[in-house]
Amino acid sequence: MKSGAHVTIVGRREQPLRDLAERYPAAVTVVAADVCAPGTADRVVTVAAETYGGLDAVVNNAGLARFGPIDALDTAYLDEMFAVNVRAPADLIRCALPLLRVSRGSVVNVSSVGGVLSMPGRAYYGATKAALNSLTRSLARELAPDVRVNAILPGPVDTPMWTDTGLDDTGIERLRTDLVASTPMGRFGDRAEIGQWVCTLLDPALSGWVTGALIPVDGGRTA
Repeated sequence: MKSGAHVTIVGRREQPLRDLAERYPAAVTVVAADVCAPGTADRVVTVAAETYGGLDAVVNNAGLARFGPIDALDTAYLDEMFAVNVRAPADLIRCALPLLRVSRGSVVNVSSVGGVLSMPGRAYYGATKAALNSLTRSLARELAPDVRVNAILPGPVDTPMWTDTGLDDTGIERLRTDLVASTPMGRFGDRAEIGQWVCTLLDPALSGWVTGALIPVDGGRTA
């Protein structure tokens, strides 16, 4: 919003969305919905187009993580993560594509370094992010030169997702400690550090010749 953008934000929890909209009443439109629910993608695109007269960009930032060894996780968890991490982004891109072609717009998928690193205890999650990375690169070629498609691959970032991974408190704390120890920069990332890269990839003046890129923002984990 500081850059002058008008944004349609989507999420299941309506109140945090409303809180943000109150801070930027002229720049933010709220769609309270589950990204996996039938019709959500069409609704989001329609609201954005009717409110702002078009659509310049899509950011797929919703994510779901379920961690644990494969023999302790039901494959239903894989289905749930695939729906949020892969199918929902694909559906939103498909629905937005006619408008993105008109605006010669941009897509940024927020993926994970889990899609390129081995992830013992997080194999299902990593597999869905690898699928999102593949979707990103294939669509970049398919939609060029009209629409750019890139992905940010964050390392461990402090977000509320860590309280909803399927691990107990001890397991979460052990995982966080291990992640910090294996990250060369020695800390978790901040959400603003990811957001800056998303904005850079959306800006045609800065990234107009960038498509199909999978950009790690990970404190050195993939170095």
